[in-house]
Amino acid sequence: MNGFSTGDEDSRDSRASHGQTCCLRDEVGRCTRPAGNASYNKRIQKIVAQRKLMLCMDEQASHIYICDQHKNMIQSARSRRRRRDSEEPDEEPEQPEIDLFNLQINTLRRYKRYFKLASRPGLNKAQLAEILMKHFRTLPVAEKDILTYFIYTVKTNRNRLHQKPSSAVEPS
Repeated sequence: MNGFSTGDEDSRDSRASHGQTCCLRDEVGRCTRPAGNASYNKRIQKIVAQRKLMLCMDEQASHIYICDQHKNMIQSARSRRRRRDSEEPDEEPEQPEIDLFNLQINTLRRYKRYFKLASRPGLNKAQLAEILMKHFRTLPVAEKDILTYFIYTVKTNRNRLHQKPSSAVEPS
């Protein structure tokens, strides 16, 4: 129905026993793997073009069936979500999306005050969360340092709340 088979019948497909090979070409040349049950139809061609997979149908091919490896490659490219604000998903790693809309308005105001962000007074929660999301996305993250500190904190069974303040005077 969608141009791909379920995978169960691919290895037992009669095309492989008749010597048909994959109908696709890549930058190296024609694929020599046995053709499976998946067909290279118009919708699949569109996905290949959109994801820039560098695959095309060989002019010499007498059929439209592709091998399991190309089928899996196209399926994984189809299921990958593209970032809305990036043309090339491969240029920067995908970052998890943080939903500040779930936080309370007082928490959002504290975030705004802590980072000294300017905004007009009287913003509702949605407007404030949108402004804070723009700022949050610009924050630099030193992943290696953060992970190292996190592992140290877990191994020493501490957190900032458990640390003794250095200015506290112990009673005698």
